[in-house]
Amino acid sequence: MTNSTVQGLPRWSLAVPPLALVVLVLSWGRDLGAILLVLVCAGLGAAVIAAVHHAEVVAHRVGEPFGTLILALAVTVIEVALIVTLMASGGDKAASLARDTVFAAVMITCNGILGLSLVVGSLRHRTQQFRVHASGSALAVMTALVTLSLVLPTFTTSTPGATFSGAQLAFAGVVSLVMYGVFVFVQTIRHRDYFLPVEHATDGDAGRVAQRDGGRREEPRAGAAVAARDGESEASAELAVEVVDQEEDDEEAHAAAPSGKVALISLALLFACLVAVVGLAKTVSPKLEAAVESAGAPLAVVGVVIALLVLLPETVAAVRAALRNRLQTSLNLALGSALASIGLTIPAIAVASIWLSGPLVLGLGGKEMVLFALTVVVSQLTLATGRATLLQGAVHLMVFSAFLFLAVSP
Repeated sequence: MTNSTVQGLPRWSLAVPPLALVVLVLSWGRDLGAILLVLVCAGLGAAVIAAVHHAEVVAHRVGEPFGTLILALAVTVIEVALIVTLMASGGDKAASLARDTVFAAVMITCNGILGLSLVVGSLRHRTQQFRVHASGSALAVMTALVTLSLVLPTFTTSTPGATFSGAQLAFAGVVSLVMYGVFVFVQTIRHRDYFLPVEHATDGDAGRVAQRDGGRREEPRAGAAVAARDGESEASAELAVEVVDQEEDDEEAHAAAPSGKVALISLALLFACLVAVVGLAKTVSPKLEAAVESAGAPLAVVGVVIALLVLLPETVAAVRAALRNRLQTSLNLALGSALASIGLTIPAIAVASIWLSGPLVLGLGGKEMVLFALTVVVSQLTLATGRATLLQGAVHLMVFSAFLFLAVSP
């Protein structure tokens, strides 16, 4: 133990979660003045940073893909609880809350988080690799979940409007839970190696990657030597930087794993941070609603902003993984969060509908269907090759910007 750490954890990471919960208790149910609003925003940002830190500690202990799965599940469980609570108290105004939140989560993860990770990672590492089998299977499950849960209600005829009948909702909930359960089983047990970062591949996996690439990829040191012989100093410098970055990443990846006690402490603090993030986001929502109404924007914008705040921990974690040249971890976070959001929200809503009064609107409108179809097509093209560049990330971010723009100006 040193002056800056306790039990191997930085002091700030131990102090932030309880402080954020104190801010949540002080601000819950109160009208936020200027000072309290600044305090809530500061607590929200600090809780996000601390959540990412503790998620990385847990991930280092349990290994991938369990670390990313824990973060995605933790955020989604709290998010589902928040949705059900708001629907129970919101009445008819909250009829489309589950649909808006889930669809916003899909667009944020599949275009916002994914696009930002691709751009940031490509700017530092030029080209990044990932596993096609893992990403493609996750995209297939996500497409099926969204179609069965959010697209079909628009076209069913048993009930008026974009709603499911009781039997249809129960069926959609069971199907969503089964598909997500099978995906988690494949990700963590059956084919866990598919979801590991490429740099952690076994010799057999490395051979398959080299065979797929057709032997075109050169080792960074060899490439630097060739460039030096040819007098290409600029290319040599770039490759030297890549070698240094890779060595730093390898040193961090092979650092001693934290003890079980430290991992349990971080897991508990991670949940505390996530509770604070969701709760503080809910606390800020009345101010957001007032700002949206004064600007004349649709109320759906509030759901988008709340989803952005709740998904901040995954966003920061995914970007940091991309900077370390672990794009597969970023994809696990982005697509895993989308799958968890749908696979857990729909079953929870199906159960909650037993005592919830009022309609439950799940069907997407035409504009949202077009954006979803575009997202699926672009994601399929991005994930088809096993390599990612700056261009692909820019396309995803432009689709995400279109979603945000149309949410404000439908």
